[in-house]
Amino acid sequence: MHEHQHEHCKTTAANLKQDYDKVPEDYTGMVYTCPMHPEVRSTRAAACPICGMGLEPATISLDEEDDSELRDMSRRFRVGVVFSVPVLLLAMGSMLPGANLNAIVAHDVRSWLELVLATPVVLWCGWPFFVRGWRSLSGWNLNMFTLIGLGVAVAYLYSVVATVAPGIFPASFRDASGQVGVYFEAAAVIVTLVLIGQVMELRARSSTNAAIKSLLGLAAKTARRLDGNDNEEDVALDEVQIGDLLRVRPGEKVPVDGSVEEGRSSIDESMLTGEPIPVEKGAGDKVIGATVNGTGALIIRAERVGSETLLAQIVQMVAQASRSRAPIQNLVDVVAGYFVPAVVLSAVITFVVWALWGPEPAMAYALINAVAVLIIACPCALGLATPMSIMVASGKGASLGVLFKDAEAIQTLRQVDTLIVDKTGTLTEGKPKLQDVIAVDGFEEAQVLKLAATLERGSEHPLAAAIVAGAQDRTIDLESYSQFDSVTGKGVTGQIGEQAVALGNSALMADGGVDISMLSEPAEQLRARGRTAMFLAVDGKAAGLVAVADPIKATSLEAIKALHTEGLRIVMLTGDSETTARAVAEQLGIDEVFADVQPGQKADKVKELQSQGRFVAMAGDGINDAPALAQAQVGIAMGTGTDVAMESAGVTLVKGDLRGIVQARKLSRATMRNIKQNLFFAFAYNSIGIPIAAGVLFPFFGILLSPMIAAAAMSFSSVSVIGNALRLRRTQVGTE
Repeated sequence: MHEHQHEHCKTTAANLKQDYDKVPEDYTGMVYTCPMHPEVRSTRAAACPICGMGLEPATISLDEEDDSELRDMSRRFRVGVVFSVPVLLLAMGSMLPGANLNAIVAHDVRSWLELVLATPVVLWCGWPFFVRGWRSLSGWNLNMFTLIGLGVAVAYLYSVVATVAPGIFPASFRDASGQVGVYFEAAAVIVTLVLIGQVMELRARSSTNAAIKSLLGLAAKTARRLDGNDNEEDVALDEVQIGDLLRVRPGEKVPVDGSVEEGRSSIDESMLTGEPIPVEKGAGDKVIGATVNGTGALIIRAERVGSETLLAQIVQMVAQASRSRAPIQNLVDVVAGYFVPAVVLSAVITFVVWALWGPEPAMAYALINAVAVLIIACPCALGLATPMSIMVASGKGASLGVLFKDAEAIQTLRQVDTLIVDKTGTLTEGKPKLQDVIAVDGFEEAQVLKLAATLERGSEHPLAAAIVAGAQDRTIDLESYSQFDSVTGKGVTGQIGEQAVALGNSALMADGGVDISMLSEPAEQLRARGRTAMFLAVDGKAAGLVAVADPIKATSLEAIKALHTEGLRIVMLTGDSETTARAVAEQLGIDEVFADVQPGQKADKVKELQSQGRFVAMAGDGINDAPALAQAQVGIAMGTGTDVAMESAGVTLVKGDLRGIVQARKLSRATMRNIKQNLFFAFAYNSIGIPIAAGVLFPFFGILLSPMIAAAAMSFSSVSVIGNALRLRRTQVGTE
């Protein structure tokens, strides 16, 4: 039986993908997806075939939001109120103090009036619910609209028959006066209450995108482009091409990511770094789109435009995370898969019990209580519990400079007990400077630096840039090189004139059979001061060494202390030497150090720690960190690092500040606590509501739950879950 159900679910999922995943590769229009089932994708704003909720845009934009579903539901709700109120008064009027509606309007006439008034509510206002309910039955994806459709249809059709042909009903359906009761008011009011729940839900779902829209609003709207004749024109941002020269006037936003060609100014980068102090920029410096220029004028060259800019990537990551599924959602889906059939079975049992043992008119009691069970048990709150919290948490994280790639990262980050950190660019500034040059007998310091800098011009490593910059500061003219080769994790080799030159660590020297014993002691002394020493060999013989220091970030010590307070064990993983690594580790209070680690070994070290039962997060910023970031349970990339590192990581710290991990963990815990609260509300509501709707209190207190009250309770449960999820916006996750 279970295997058959499992195969059926797989077949249904495949059919749904075939029906709804119809987004051509070259399609450039809006794609719609379901917040509860992000695997559903469509080119049209239809209803989700799994849960019945309206699809919403997969990509948030500043364009006018498509609120057609909200407007449609609001219009149906207003019409529903107009017709439902008189139906309710006709049905309940005789119960009001001092009223005797039966003496004014005969039962048969009242039934026909209710039929006329309730029909537009049920058939027009409630039509979307019937359509979604039918789809759920035809595809056997039972959801809240299955129960709403069944409950309203049963109450309405029964009442229609009771009005048109009351003579066909036996005595068990009749009250003490021999009349057959009708329940038009239940059908009409249920539809109206569900509609108001839908309206409130759609408004709340729209508000969860506010954080993403606020990010989009940071971007400039136009750019001032220069042509080859120094003419200027204002163009839309999407017209800017890579290589364009753009003028940024004082007080304007930088339009795209690029580099300064002319001018000097200070740039307010607080939207990325959170630092209020503007950063000085001059020729050659990088600038980021959406940051604000100070009092100077700049000409920049566009290097990243459109979806490639840092701001666009941030927005895309937030949107992707808010639409992804947390692992806990899988459990919810399994429960929901059995929930609706169980509710239908409960309604059938309720009907049978009341029909056999209920007071007269037994069949009427049986019908109305069965409908109440169907209505109150709608699983909307259960389905919304996880995705609403994930959507709000993703936006909250973005406002803090913490980007979650997916919902799984949000859920698992709180479980981390071991944090592995790379040294360069993560603990340190990643902007090293040349400090020392030592030459052996037969070589001059200037000659050693000249050869090292000439060779390093072919490398993109931060240490290489420091050596080249150091040579330029000392006005050393560099030569040309050939046969350049970068040996991963060891150094570089090449030909400079007639000389074969190698620059790197002791492993590279060992590979070339170079004796560096005379440089070992000075290199060790430099490492003890936290500097990275690189050996230079010329034609197979040691020529000297150059030492580079990478300053520790001002925030690293505070971050490590905060992470220790969180109960994390901090492990440093670096390709640097043991002495240099330990010098940095001692300054920061790091628990464990792995030095001289090759890039290919970083992922192996992560596996090694995982095999010891540790739940590992890895923080890094370089291309060589990508495999380890992907291997860790949670990869954390520095936003100041490479794109491939950010692509491999589950979390990106836009500011490149490790204190963001503390914020991310607190947000992770708050989000999971919020999800569990939502699930508790949903399960507790159903655990209490279904028995009451079935009439369990009637034998003791004479209390029955009207289907109208059940519908109101169902709508309130959904709104309460959404409201609880929105509380995450106010969660305090600072490092203070």
